[in-house]
Amino acid sequence: MKYYVLFGPPGAGKGTQAGAMVQRYNLLHLSTGELLRAEIAAGTELGLKAKALIEAGSLVPDEVVEGMIAAKFKSASGVEGFLLDGFPRTIAQAEVLDNMVEEMGEAVTACISLMIPDELIRERIAHRAQIEGRADDARPEVVENRVRTYHAKTEALINYYRQAGKYHEIDGIGSIEEVRERIFSVMDQF
Repeated sequence: MKYYVLFGPPGAGKGTQAGAMVQRYNLLHLSTGELLRAEIAAGTELGLKAKALIEAGSLVPDEVVEGMIAAKFKSASGVEGFLLDGFPRTIAQAEVLDNMVEEMGEAVTACISLMIPDELIRERIAHRAQIEGRADDARPEVVENRVRTYHAKTEALINYYRQAGKYHEIDGIGSIEEVRERIFSVMDQF
């Protein structure tokens, strides 16, 4: 099995590129947001717990997200691997992920990181806010906070995967097709 971590700032194109990556390499896309929404919609024990926390304005604890991912690893069939999107977000989560896959006799294959400059992050978030009607993303102070939060939380993960020899940075500037070809040229190595 392959275990890819999809990484990059908001607006880098992760959502745009994930579908093609999943299709080309027969991967199961594990988006933490989508997993939570599916668990809530299904009314599972995890979903009910997550819903109560979200409705109370609290963050869903790492253990809940980790439990959902572990369950997907064990129940998936007919795929050659996984594309993790939105997890890990911290060093502690990266270590948990490493332990999860090691217990199955595997290892994280690669961290595929789409990178764009901060100014382009701001432009893309603002553009996306207009297209998708995301009012919160239209406010400059919210966008600035997202950029700051991204840098504060992710710099350590970049170093974590770089030190492990698994970090592959992709230039996220260019057409969708150009960026996709850069991603594929890295992933084809595995």
